[in-house]
Amino acid sequence: MLLDTASLYYRAYFGVPDSVRAPDGTPVNAVRGLLDFIARLVQDHRPDDLVACMDADWRPQWRVDLIPSYKAHRVAEERDEGPDAEETPDTLAPQVPMIEAVLDAIGIARVGVEGYEADDVIGTLAGLATGPVDIVTGDRDLYQLVDDARGARVLYPLKGVGNLQLTDEAVLREKYGVDGTGYVDLALLRGDPSDGLPGVPGIGEKTAAKLLDAYGDLAGIMAAVDDPAAKLTPSQRKKLDESRPYIAVAPTVVRVASDVPLPEFDPTLPKEPLDPATLDELAAQWGLGGSLQRLLTTLSE
Repeated sequence: MLLDTASLYYRAYFGVPDSVRAPDGTPVNAVRGLLDFIARLVQDHRPDDLVACMDADWRPQWRVDLIPSYKAHRVAEERDEGPDAEETPDTLAPQVPMIEAVLDAIGIARVGVEGYEADDVIGTLAGLATGPVDIVTGDRDLYQLVDDARGARVLYPLKGVGNLQLTDEAVLREKYGVDGTGYVDLALLRGDPSDGLPGVPGIGEKTAAKLLDAYGDLAGIMAAVDDPAAKLTPSQRKKLDESRPYIAVAPTVVRVASDVPLPEFDPTLPKEPLDPATLDELAAQWGLGGSLQRLLTTLSE
């Protein structure tokens, strides 16, 4: 099981009241919410291995170099963290180091690699897996990793993590008309305002799906642009032709990396805390209470 950790703690932060606080008054709603999420995931799905994948770099320069608008609107312009810090709620950012410390003390593998997003870590680990893989994320970008032959599916939270959409190729074909490999082409044609991806003007999700159904893939669509006999509308042909510079680089930006240089780590889900003394200190300091205990009990079982 591979966790898109930031996606989950964002959901926890907005799903758990910020009245959930440590003894000193510090909000710990994201920390406790994430621990509850992991406990429920382990209880319901019983993974042998679990990795909390982290954003060591949420906006890698190599993606920005190709598409300068990539996540540009998320950049916090005038904050103490600097000009290229991600805009996060004031009471969430301080909880991220807490999350990291607690996961480390429990012994849950936590992997982030400088220059790469969590998605890239997930893509690399999914490619290396020798058995079925469950990817837990609220980010549709990772639908591209769905692969029935490899047993890779996305568990997409609809409400908390107790109600998950188990996304396999059948679900993708029903919802989007593509499989996992085709999702990259669909996503880049459609664009994604939340990631600063412009897409091709006038090509929405339904039109992108129809073009992919007709011409197979992005290369087939662009070959049709050059074929006067192809049944593209004049508007589609014009907009696709004008978007060639974007289309040339977008696949590299949208496709998750599969060759991230991973550090050594042990993905085995621990049955007992790796560092009980430190965990006890963190639990007392931050008032982790029932959330931590539920996770520890689930792991021990």
